[in-house]
Amino acid sequence: MRILLFLLACVSLLSAAPLKTAQLLAAGREPVRIVCIGDSITGVYYHTGGLRAYPEMLQIALQKIHPQAQVTVRNAGISGDTTTGGLKRLERDVLAHKPHLVTVMFGMNDLVRTPVVDFQNNLREIIRRCRAIDTEVVLCTQNSILETSARPVAKFAEFTQAIRDVAKAESLIVADCFGAYEAVRTKDSLDWTLLHSDAIHPNMDGHKLFAETIAQAISGKAISLKDIGPPLPALRHTLALLKAGKPVKVLAMPPYDTLIAPAIQQFYPKAVINVTSWPTEGQTLAQLEESAKKVRTMQQDLVIIAVPGSLPVQQPESFHKSYSWIMNWSLSFGLQQWDVIAALPSATKTPLTPEEQQHVAIARRLIESQDLHMLAGDASALTTLLTQHLKPQN
Repeated sequence: MRILLFLLACVSLLSAAPLKTAQLLAAGREPVRIVCIGDSITGVYYHTGGLRAYPEMLQIALQKIHPQAQVTVRNAGISGDTTTGGLKRLERDVLAHKPHLVTVMFGMNDLVRTPVVDFQNNLREIIRRCRAIDTEVVLCTQNSILETSARPVAKFAEFTQAIRDVAKAESLIVADCFGAYEAVRTKDSLDWTLLHSDAIHPNMDGHKLFAETIAQAISGKAISLKDIGPPLPALRHTLALLKAGKPVKVLAMPPYDTLIAPAIQQFYPKAVINVTSWPTEGQTLAQLEESAKKVRTMQQDLVIIAVPGSLPVQQPESFHKSYSWIMNWSLSFGLQQWDVIAALPSATKTPLTPEEQQHVAIARRLIESQDLHMLAGDASALTTLLTQHLKPQN
């Protein structure tokens, strides 16, 4: 059934007229402006590391497809927003920038606040206003979600279908991110779970899938973003403080609570590094998740996550939930306000059991899908990372 729905969505994509924007991108003779409007799933928040989300990845994807293109993708996503809010700010946040193309991705909050008929009418009005200034529109479905009382899967599916119905009635292309997610779940349910930061929000792996799906809907060409690593430099906030001669506040799990100050002082001997230890000994993963809730109030400059590898073995889904939330709570809510790096779970014994190996593999994927830089070791790995990102240039 999931594959059938995805194929039906592809048919609707093929039935819409080709985009003029695609022709402009292929020609590469003039700047192309795209705006992505939506809610927290579009905006830049902690779920994807606080520096970028699918609109920023969409720009990378389109640039890979058309290296000669002059393309700018603007992110107009706001947490908690609905199609009603999107309409109110459409002129300011979207139309004022005179885009060639607007992608519209709403639904997650509408389904708890907006009747489906009003949701569809709002989408039609967004489309009408965009077309009034000769701007093309691509409607995007959102990712499939885990069942919650606030957002039943059946009701969410109704809103997803409502998007497809509006697109069909308006002869628009649909970027079916829901279908792309479901295609992953059909192949591997754990792989699908690991595309999430929580029950409803995608992590960066999910946002890359979004960007690949939307880029193909726009250009008609497939692209992969699997080779795109986290943004550089890894420690931009810390580096700015060091260059300004200001103290750096660090919250670090062992062993990095004792390693970080001397490691930084190799490059900035006069640096003042104030370290707060984040204890892990005797803690369960759930307890570490609970302690992570305090991190945002501590206003550190650098947070180093190093979950021990000696924790009791858990089911993959449970490990995923707690580990993701340790990283989620360690990041600022919106745009990244401090640096966060994460180390792979350290092993106190070898060889690891198959379950422990799976924990390490999941942790590796989750760190990367949070768009964070990763430490795979202790002192030497830390020195290598600092050499790459903090060493003063002669």
